[in-house]
Amino acid sequence: MSDVLVQGCKRVLLPVSLLLSVMVLLGVLVTRVFEHAWPFTAEDAVNRELAADRTEGWNNVSLVFSTLASTQVVVLVTAIVAVVLRLVLHRWRESIFLCAAVSAQALVFLLTTMAIDRRRPEVVHMDDSPPTSSFPSGHTSAAVALYVGIALLLALRARSTPAKAAWWTLLLVVPVGVALTRMYRGMHHPSDVVASFLNGGTCVLIMARAVLDRGVRWGREKLPGVARVARVPAA
Repeated sequence: MSDVLVQGCKRVLLPVSLLLSVMVLLGVLVTRVFEHAWPFTAEDAVNRELAADRTEGWNNVSLVFSTLASTQVVVLVTAIVAVVLRLVLHRWRESIFLCAAVSAQALVFLLTTMAIDRRRPEVVHMDDSPPTSSFPSGHTSAAVALYVGIALLLALRARSTPAKAAWWTLLLVVPVGVALTRMYRGMHHPSDVVASFLNGGTCVLIMARAVLDRGVRWGREKLPGVARVARVPAA
């Protein structure tokens, strides 16, 4: 049991804690240190330009992408995919990876918003503002962790390079679309969504190295099914 705790701290808790520290530091830099420096002084202009270009068609498209990253949809999709992975692969490794990546980004997002108080862009907001601050974007980081996580799992099982590329291209469209639409709908500054890619992407990497890497040993034995899972390259 002690070996498992040591491995958990080394491969999960410490990296996630470091990520949280980096996110809070970035938030302080964006909102207090470099608030009046370029490029952050240009962010309001970007949001105003996006708001000025709103049309009924793009409003509908933005709503679709925003909904794909809403809390309810993210939780539902994560649960469904985790169950499907368990039933198809007959092991827990991939399911644990996806749930852990999504949960970790949510924790880092929540704690960061508690430490960083940033107002949302001064444009008309197309959605109700949640009680959390504008930095970072919860929708974007959740979309990155979920859909990039799924893309990684599918790419690892794909048998050809074109298939791998297809899965990455198809599923990367979602977080990119979410990031753009969260700015379009007036809910976040550009730096908010950029920071969210760091949050979600790093959580995927942390959990991939901790759970999917076949070289990882938790205690005495490797996790079940490890021999059949491709090794995740070191960063």
